[in-house]
Amino acid sequence: MASSGVDYGSPVVYEKTVKVDPEKNVGLDEYRRASIATSVKTVLDSTHRKLKPRHIQLIGIGGTIGTALYVQIGRGLMNGGPASLFLAFTIWCTFILAVTLCMAEMVSYLPISSPFIRFAGRYVDEAFGFAAGWNFFIFEAALVPFEIVACNLVIHFWSDIVPTGAIIAIILFLYALINLLAVKWYGETEFWAALGKVLLIIGLIIFTFISMLGGNPIKDRYGFRYWNTPGAFAPLYREGNLGRFLGFLQCLIQASFTIAGPDYVSMAAGEAENPRKIMPRAYRAVFYRLTAFFVLGSLCVGINVPYDDPELKAAFRDGKPGAAASPYVVAMNRLRIEGLPHIVNAMVLGAAFSAGNSYVYCASRSLYGLALEGKAPKFMTRCTRNGVPFYCVTVVLVFACLSFLNLGNNSAIVLEWFVALVTASQLINFAVMCFTFLAFYKACRVQGLDRRSLPFRAPLMPFAAYYGFVGTFIMAFVGGYTVFLDDNWNVPDFLFAYMMIFTFPVLYLGWKLLKKTKVKKAHEVDLQEDLEEIEEYTRNFQEVDDQNAFNRWMDKIFG
Repeated sequence: MASSGVDYGSPVVYEKTVKVDPEKNVGLDEYRRASIATSVKTVLDSTHRKLKPRHIQLIGIGGTIGTALYVQIGRGLMNGGPASLFLAFTIWCTFILAVTLCMAEMVSYLPISSPFIRFAGRYVDEAFGFAAGWNFFIFEAALVPFEIVACNLVIHFWSDIVPTGAIIAIILFLYALINLLAVKWYGETEFWAALGKVLLIIGLIIFTFISMLGGNPIKDRYGFRYWNTPGAFAPLYREGNLGRFLGFLQCLIQASFTIAGPDYVSMAAGEAENPRKIMPRAYRAVFYRLTAFFVLGSLCVGINVPYDDPELKAAFRDGKPGAAASPYVVAMNRLRIEGLPHIVNAMVLGAAFSAGNSYVYCASRSLYGLALEGKAPKFMTRCTRNGVPFYCVTVVLVFACLSFLNLGNNSAIVLEWFVALVTASQLINFAVMCFTFLAFYKACRVQGLDRRSLPFRAPLMPFAAYYGFVGTFIMAFVGGYTVFLDDNWNVPDFLFAYMMIFTFPVLYLGWKLLKKTKVKKAHEVDLQEDLEEIEEYTRNFQEVDDQNAFNRWMDKIFG
């Protein structure tokens, strides 16, 4: 049971034992307070609630902003042009808003470890939760080697003197060190790293504004020149309107990979202090800040560099290291700005390292959530005395060793493989979140739970959930369309683009047949499991001010 009083750092332990005979005619109110399981079920969550509001805010931002916003976004510019890139990122943010609203309402109501994974099993079908959980784990775990390869690429911007294998090994060691400490120290590490990312993107936006108005060494007042020459829309694969549409579609696919959703905020819910209060604010703040960064970032890229820039094309074609492929660095080189590219490269390195660190955390917590629900080996639930799921972190780091593939292949090719794999997984995750909310929404209505009484009530429901579900579901299939174009068929590309789409139903049907699970009807959904413990924690929580004046100041800014 959750701790009370000032000792809010104690382990959050939920122990709940319920026996139900579903054949008995129980009243609706009693029924929804009972677990639908017909046998004893014990849930033990040994993580610690030590993440403060500023940690939650910056973890949400830090896990989302990686190298894709600074470097990989240049590929989207080449594919579709500046207008397509800007429109695609703006449109995709509306789908992210829909997904965020779904998660904000459910997690604020029941802020537990690995929430959306466990909600999928509780509100829809245990087999659905199993498939969703393992899909999310694979998604997060695959992103770790992606960012490690990106770190290696960034370091080689300066020199090739350090062997690739040594760089990868050092990064893995640092991830292990950070993630095996108490979660409070992970939160502090990620807070400062994420703050650096925020400062970098703000700095690049300011750089764009000043330089486009002529504030550069060559006094070039270029403004929106590149929207006219070579143009706002770039044709891709075909000429004419069809080519321009395919260019826009490729930018939309790029946006669906680059712009993450509420996953990272949600995964920290089980280790957040006073979550009923801080989670709604965290969802709102993180969404608006990320939207501003990604939409403005996509606009700035199209202002700074033409989509047919030879240096940008060569950087991606030849797999040039680090920020050499960043549109911002390409613009700085054109404007003869010295020194700044090295600063950008250093901060991009920090961004890549921080993103990988966040993915280790989220992947380990998703595996921990699966173990709590009996969908992963039981030994995975064991935690250190600091509340860290040691075995889960270890498994993620072993998975991260896939980054050593970089020793035998071009970095750009390895990055493309991981991008293709995780894009489909991420879109499946978003679709699962929206579908789970629709089940939650229907259960609330049937069981008489007034959503106006919840800590956060999402607007535009259930229409926003349908909008998010349809959009993300369709995009999951669209992502690998290029393999079906003329002479583009490639077996590895096809497998990486669609493997998770094929894997998800296999996981679902396999667990369903093995455990003989059933899709839950609205009146069968248990909306009360773990609720008593959360409410007791909230009633007894007493906020203790940080003794450090600087930390108090940061809490006010980001809390």
